[in-house]
Amino acid sequence: MAEADKKADLAGPGVSTYEEVEKILPADYEPLLSPMERMKAVFTVKGYIEENLCHELNLQMVQVPLIVDRESGVNDYLDRDGSRTPVEFPCGLGLSKPIQAQVVQAATKWKRMALKQFGCAEGEGICTDMKAVRKDYFLDHDHSSYVDQWDWERVITAKERNLDFLREVVEKIWKVVHGAGEMARDRFPALKTSKYPDIPDELQFFHAEEILDRYPDLPRKQRETKMLQEVAPAIFIIGIGWPLKDGYPHEMRAADYDDWATETTKDGQQMHGLNGDILVWNPVTRRRHELSSMGIRVTKQTLKVQLKMSGQEDFLQLPYHQAILNDQIPLSIGGGIGQSRTYMYLLRTAHLGEVSVTVWPRELKAICEPRNIRVLE
Repeated sequence: MAEADKKADLAGPGVSTYEEVEKILPADYEPLLSPMERMKAVFTVKGYIEENLCHELNLQMVQVPLIVDRESGVNDYLDRDGSRTPVEFPCGLGLSKPIQAQVVQAATKWKRMALKQFGCAEGEGICTDMKAVRKDYFLDHDHSSYVDQWDWERVITAKERNLDFLREVVEKIWKVVHGAGEMARDRFPALKTSKYPDIPDELQFFHAEEILDRYPDLPRKQRETKMLQEVAPAIFIIGIGWPLKDGYPHEMRAADYDDWATETTKDGQQMHGLNGDILVWNPVTRRRHELSSMGIRVTKQTLKVQLKMSGQEDFLQLPYHQAILNDQIPLSIGGGIGQSRTYMYLLRTAHLGEVSVTVWPRELKAICEPRNIRVLE
């Protein structure tokens, strides 16, 4: 495996060329629900997940910003190198110095600040119906410039900063996702089909180091695909961000929210990271399918370590980072669950555009149409 292939696989989401998209989209696709029935199902699933996620994790639905002040430092960089930049514009008619507003790319950092704003105590948290714009994505069947997530955050204690607690929370999230799928099948009988397997009852957990041990010569996305095909159709990958044995992280991860530097051990082996991703095998697209990225958040110590490793120590002067350094916001765990990604998986669609409305390039629509994939516009 060439080092260049592994390096190229670390950050960029999406397939990368429409020639490749044309090769991978299913040619035998038949939607199980009509567009209107699908919308009914989307909102049925949405209500179920919001109610039950809040119940399982002791969260309260709250309002969330679409735009933030650039100077606050709370916008999400998505990765470690800052190559995916937010949409930005001045606003504030009549101001001598307009506010430099940014459309959020995710509410990851805002949520941790918001825990204090909403007065959340230990074991309490918030959940949001977050909408974002990520303009630097390649647009394919499961990547869009419009992003909708259940972004959630919960206050934790120092004793809960461990892998056992992380696993406990992840299992509760999967219980909700699985329950939503079962409920959707009951409400919309067309989803009960022998064409696709049932949604797995349980997730299996693996550290990124274990996955690298299994497939040392493959780049990250191919390792994930092999795990989902050969080991389990629903997995949680722990430890995303710290360099693995081959010198590369499983994937680039921003340095100032998830804690990927804390040392952990498994079977006597030293590892790193208190974060991870939920991935499933999508039987419709026959591809890996990411549903959620989440983790225990940085302390002031691990924030410094991760920003130094990322060459972003200048961020320490921003209000969000100062709040962490000065113990002004609580320790927390949080994550984002992709809404349209989840609808796509549970409702057995081949394309995000069948469950959400956004812009898609002509090249992609031309590929989709003969495959019976009709995106909403």
